[in-house]
Amino acid sequence: MAGEATIINVAARTSLWLQPHRIVLILIAIGLVLSAAFFMRWDWLPQYYEMGLIGVWRSLWILAVTCFLGFLLAVPLGLAQAAGPFWLSAPARTFCTVIRGTPLLIQLWLLYYGLGSLFPQFPWIRESWMWPYLRQAWPYGVLALTLSFAGYEGEVMRGAFAGVPKGQLEAARAFGMSRWKIFRRIWLPQAIYRALPTLTGETVLQLKSTPLVATISVIDIFAVSSKVRQDTYLTYEPLLLLALIYMIITGMLVFAFSKIEARIPNKVG
Repeated sequence: MAGEATIINVAARTSLWLQPHRIVLILIAIGLVLSAAFFMRWDWLPQYYEMGLIGVWRSLWILAVTCFLGFLLAVPLGLAQAAGPFWLSAPARTFCTVIRGTPLLIQLWLLYYGLGSLFPQFPWIRESWMWPYLRQAWPYGVLALTLSFAGYEGEVMRGAFAGVPKGQLEAARAFGMSRWKIFRRIWLPQAIYRALPTLTGETVLQLKSTPLVATISVIDIFAVSSKVRQDTYLTYEPLLLLALIYMIITGMLVFAFSKIEARIPNKVG
């Protein structure tokens, strides 16, 4: 019976791919790939291959670090807005409003050209262990992207915390569970599950925001593409390859988050 069910599932999936509109889309995609391969110039790839790999790696680690740190900030921001006293909820709400209400590029430039230009004026900073890092551009890019992710995801976590049924929290208190245990075992896991679909979209948007660090001289994959265009005067080839790279990374992110959602045994609500 299990073998027959597997065969039926495989046949059903195959029939989905053999639908006329899917076949047309596949043929169009193959045609575009072949056209790009035979009618465009790709002789510049070996020269910029190593630089491109470094740019991809830099984009990925910036994405990973800013999403991780931003989510760590988003949890207390959301919790403060959902259940905190006024002296905590008001600053958290103000922070999220300012971050969501101003362009990320302005935030990035204010940190790099504003805050970053103040540090050289203090000799004790220039002589400290921090100066080799503060004189570089990437810490300001990481900070700006982290704060941006925290601002958006903090609002998402606010709704996720508020959406957890209060009856479950009251039942946990009745069983004598401490506040920390209630938060760690009931409130936070359910809030994360509720926020997970939105977290997927926010992570993809964060990926699309990483090219902004190129405006402050951080060499990511977008900066490499710009250098190729400046050196070779080619426009379409590096941009098409850049779009393909971002599409692949986005597909990997969506696939990874879908697997995480599938591993959660029971839906809450």
